[in-house]
Amino acid sequence: MNKTILITGATSGFGKAIAEIFAKNAYTVCITGRRKERLDELQKELETKYKVKVISSQFDVRDKEQVKTAIDDLKTKVERIDILVNNAGLAAGMSTIDEGDTDDWEQMIDTNIKGLLYVTRQVAPLMRKQAGGHIINIGSTAAKTVYRNGNVYCATKFAVDALTQAMRIDLLPFGIKVTAIHPGMAETEFSIVRFKGDEARAKSVYEGLNPLRPEDIADIAYYCATLPPHVCINDLVVTCLTQANSFYSIKEADRVAPAPKGD
Repeated sequence: MNKTILITGATSGFGKAIAEIFAKNAYTVCITGRRKERLDELQKELETKYKVKVISSQFDVRDKEQVKTAIDDLKTKVERIDILVNNAGLAAGMSTIDEGDTDDWEQMIDTNIKGLLYVTRQVAPLMRKQAGGHIINIGSTAAKTVYRNGNVYCATKFAVDALTQAMRIDLLPFGIKVTAIHPGMAETEFSIVRFKGDEARAKSVYEGLNPLRPEDIADIAYYCATLPPHVCINDLVVTCLTQANSFYSIKEADRVAPAPKGD
């Protein structure tokens, strides 16, 4: 029996790449997001390329009624949900706490924390009933250390880290795996969204570096999801080679070359 994966925020970046790798491996793929045109395009692409069943559902994870309606509808189309990837998330703005835009704060809190909770609340009981499943939460290196002007975004990702740990404890008796993947710097639409469409500023974030790609995180998600039933990777922090943590990165041109060997 083919397994089914549900991915939030699947219209770009990590979510789209995760949908691709699971479709390639014959999963039934349920993709969600706010942008219907992108969902329709991805659904057609995956169905055509991999000959798999793809179900798309347009809704905003910040709206708990939309979430409930969408998951209720999904339950009529699939027998079970084997994997949930809580990927929908964003950063908005980059200001000090005393100058922060409260609308940005609410958007991040509502998406990164409440949205993850709303979706999990609808899916976890299904996994409990079927006595198994795997929840993968996409966090960030910002869940581990706070950086300057990251304040509320970092707080939301710290919350994702804490909630992931809590989920693992709460769902342990029911054979449900829970994994957190915390990517570092990755070249997606993340910075474009954070800087509200300022592509030049977003591009400057990655200049001289060799950041992660969406496919890198998709490969990791697939690996975590396909381990033996008794094995669960709890927590992974992933950076590119030119980044050590949220504070320190180095341009590729500045990497120290190995000393020449003597005769």
